[in-house]
Amino acid sequence: MTATIRSLTFAAAMAVTVVFQGHVAAEEMAVSADETIADIEKSWGFVPGFVKAFPPAALPGAWAELKALEGENTALSAKEKALIAVGVAAQIPCQYCVWIDTRSAYLAGATDQEVQEAVAMAAIVRHWSTVLHGNQIDFAELQQEFAEFDKAAMEMRTKTMAGQ
Repeated sequence: MTATIRSLTFAAAMAVTVVFQGHVAAEEMAVSADETIADIEKSWGFVPGFVKAFPPAALPGAWAELKALEGENTALSAKEKALIAVGVAAQIPCQYCVWIDTRSAYLAGATDQEVQEAVAMAAIVRHWSTVLHGNQIDFAELQQEFAEFDKAAMEMRTKTMAGQ
């Protein structure tokens, strides 16, 4: 099941990274596109069509990046990554990614409510980003306001924890 989750998440990430140019040239990695295709086939048992449409020079870097982020030695769980991906995919918008990432989230154990909340959070962030940017809110002023808010919230939390 973990391999399936990783596979679906990879598929979504590869679909989203069509614009990815690769941070490491294939020559620097000493891995060819053909070797990468072979590794994908070994990992999944097949090579999705969209992978074949990806630029060969960028494929080794994209695959290496994805394997590193989708591996098990990361701070986020597969479910958390999939929920983030669903929210981002909904905002791009990318129907392919929404479909794949929603499947990945469910396979990773997400509930309907968690998927709904991830999408709603993405919408809220997009909403307030529009308000902030459209009104050209001063960034330094916003930071100062929230620094004061954070201080007050921490004081309230400390009092609550102390039973006051």
